[in-house]
Amino acid sequence: MTAPRSASPKGRMPALFVGHGNPMNALVRNRYTEAWRALGERLPRPRAVLMISAHWYRPGLAVTATARPKTIHDFGGFPDELFAFEYPAPGDYAVAREVRGMLRPLDVALDEAWGLDHGAWSVLCHIYPNADVPVVQLSIDETKPAAYHYEIGKKLAALRDERVLIVGSGNLVHNLHAYAWGKHAQEPYEWAVRF
Repeated sequence: MTAPRSASPKGRMPALFVGHGNPMNALVRNRYTEAWRALGERLPRPRAVLMISAHWYRPGLAVTATARPKTIHDFGGFPDELFAFEYPAPGDYAVAREVRGMLRPLDVALDEAWGLDHGAWSVLCHIYPNADVPVVQLSIDETKPAAYHYEIGKKLAALRDERVLIVGSGNLVHNLHAYAWGKHAQEPYEWAVRF
């Protein structure tokens, strides 16, 4: 997890990157979840969270635009207790529209079907355990290179001055598509081994 900088005197929110790890972190107390909880206590209270999770990886850009994003259980093979877990944070349609406007002329769909995947809620349930901060999730366009996403980040940085906390969640070598789920050997990429 990248350590946050406190908000500037003008109220600028930090931007975070969190390696969310195993979804079971939502249910346990360990050094990671304790650090996330402490982080939530130190951060200035945001108007909303803009979450970019490695688990909403799709062609094209979309932003969640629902009043009550559903808790998505996008995994398998875990205990029933994890599938029963809900993180009922509200959405924020105004922030979704703001994100869409800031990214023009890129086409950003206002998505009412997606919710919050475990890359979002397994961390946010510790940072904001009362689920009382609105959360909007932005997809990652799997058809575009890293430089494209870097430019998106630069365009969205101004949200930090509007009391929106921007959070990236995944890991530096987080790419479930690469596994191909049994279609080939799960050898790591050479760049991941170098890292």
